[in-house]
Amino acid sequence: MRTIFGRFAGTLLALFLMSDIAVAQGKITIAVGGGACLCYLPTVLAKQLGEFDRAGLSVELVDLKGGSDALKAVLGGSADVVSGYFDHCVNLAARKQELVAFVVYDRYPGLVLVVSPSHNGQIKEIKDLAGKKVGVSAPGSSTDFFLKYLLKKNGLDPASASVIGVGLGATAIAAMEQGEIDAAVMVDPSATMLQGGHPDLRILSDTRTREDTLAVFGGEYPGGALYSTAAWVASHPNDVQALTNAIVNTLGWIHSHSAEDIMAKMPAEMVGKNKELYLAALKNTIPMYSETGKMDPKGADAVLAMFSESSPEVAKANIDVSKTWTNKYVEQAGKTTGTNAK
Repeated sequence: MRTIFGRFAGTLLALFLMSDIAVAQGKITIAVGGGACLCYLPTVLAKQLGEFDRAGLSVELVDLKGGSDALKAVLGGSADVVSGYFDHCVNLAARKQELVAFVVYDRYPGLVLVVSPSHNGQIKEIKDLAGKKVGVSAPGSSTDFFLKYLLKKNGLDPASASVIGVGLGATAIAAMEQGEIDAAVMVDPSATMLQGGHPDLRILSDTRTREDTLAVFGGEYPGGALYSTAAWVASHPNDVQALTNAIVNTLGWIHSHSAEDIMAKMPAEMVGKNKELYLAALKNTIPMYSETGKMDPKGADAVLAMFSESSPEVAKANIDVSKTWTNKYVEQAGKTTGTNAK
């Protein structure tokens, strides 16, 4: 009798484990808001290192023009998860769209407002952007949010500048160098690459370091994260945990390897031809990456404060920002996996 029961229990356990693995091995599509941006490097690097595979996931990365396009992909059902800026979770909460970030890989946003080289003489401060054409990755993206916040902070109507979508990579650099726009909100490596060709490039605002971020926002401001709809997160706990494990391990790998090691793992088309400037940008960016994957509650509060100041819709929405993020999966990753990327 005991033997029969033992076999039965063993069979049940095996079936349970098999079903659990099956759930965690589904195909996951991650929409990335501009894969060439170093702010999203941990997601791309996790794929390159095989961390998603080790976590039992088949992950497809879909590279889109900006964070707003990545968000649309998830809301429209063509992708499962966004690799994008956390601030979308807060902004959409004002419209009763429930989004939850479950692992944060950027401690700072890394956004840089720069003046086109041909307009250095005309634009010397943010107030001079009124009536000008300013490039962002895509309208409605975090680069756009950042611009509107800075305009409002400097006493201007957030709509006083014309917003032009120029992407994040080579297209943004070309638009700046050809004078198609007067200024742009850029990210690395594009900002560093543009500066490499124009040493006198005028920077109006910078959030690539802790000190600069504190100066702009008054506190730390989380950038890139993996997030999805609250419904998807709740119904796919194994997938969410596996994705979190992969990113946490990748963050550990980043902080235990050199910039040269990291660059060697990245796709050649993302590094580009100018490896020296890419490496310089990467070295500047590494301190921006989280070491833990956790959301800093004060950082989430800073995002809400920023939107409350620049968006009447958010200010009136009485948002409970604690519902837009969770550290549950990161804490579990720390207990069960540790940093085991090779």
